[in-house]
Amino acid sequence: MQLTVNGNPVFIHTGGRDIDPARPAVVLIHGAGMDHSVWSLQSRYLAHHGRSVLAVDLPGHGRSGGGPLDSIAAIADWVIALLDAAGLERAALVGHSMGALVALDAAARHGGRVEEVALLGVAERMPVHPDLLAAAHAGEQSAIEMVIGWGSGPRGHGGAQGGGCPTPGLALIPGGRRLMASVRPGVLGVDLAACNDYGQGADAAAMVACPALFLLGALDKMTPAKAGRSLAARVKTSQVVVLPQTGHMVMTESPDSVLEALASFLSLRRG
Repeated sequence: MQLTVNGNPVFIHTGGRDIDPARPAVVLIHGAGMDHSVWSLQSRYLAHHGRSVLAVDLPGHGRSGGGPLDSIAAIADWVIALLDAAGLERAALVGHSMGALVALDAAARHGGRVEEVALLGVAERMPVHPDLLAAAHAGEQSAIEMVIGWGSGPRGHGGAQGGGCPTPGLALIPGGRRLMASVRPGVLGVDLAACNDYGQGADAAAMVACPALFLLGALDKMTPAKAGRSLAARVKTSQVVVLPQTGHMVMTESPDSVLEALASFLSLRRG
C-alpha cells in the first residue's frame, strides 16, 4: 500500500492484510541500501498472527519517494510521522542494522509511541571504514561487494554460488547483490554515513523504557554479538538471543529462528 509522509509517497508492505488500528501494529525497518523485501517472511507471518504490519521502504529506497535522510535521528522522527500517516498511536518497532539504530533512537526519544523494540544486528557504534564510505558515495560496485561479503555469514557463503538460503531456489549473496544494485545512486553512501555518524547509542539505550529484544548473529562481523550484548545491558528491560552460525543478515540467514524469537517477544496470536 502507499501512504504520504512529509509530502512524499511511501510504500509499505502489509504482509497481505490491511492495516487495522484495532490490531497491535509492528513497523519493520530495513538496513542501509535495502528495502522492505528483506522482511518478506517475517512480514507475512506477523500479519497473519495478530499484527498490523508496516514493512516500509524508507525515503529514497525501494518504491518510496523523496531522498534518503542523512541522520539516524531524522529517520527516527520520520518513523513517528509514518505512524501518524497510518493513523496509529503506538507500534512495536523491529529494525535491522541501520534500522535497528533508528528503532533504538525512536524508542528513546518518542517512548510514548513505541510499545516494544526488537533490534537485529545492532551495536552502540557502527563505524564505517573511509574506503567503504568513499566507494559507496561514488556508487562503486565494490561497496556492494564489501557490504554483502562482510554482512553474510556461513549460510550465505555456502556453495560455489554463495547459496545457503533457507528458501529453495534462492541464494543469499546473489539476492543481496541484486537488491543493493537496485538502490538509487548515492543512497548507500548516505545510509552508511548516517550509521557512521551516530554516536548516541549508549545514551539512547539508557533512555529506552519499553521492553527490548536483541537478536544477534554469533558470527556477525559488522556488529559482533559482544557489542550487541553490551548495548543490551544498558537497557532497563532487555533480553538477548544469539543465533548460532549466523552473520549480520539475521532475518534472511536464520528466518525461522528470528520468527520464533519475535513470536515469543511480541506474544503473537493467530488472527
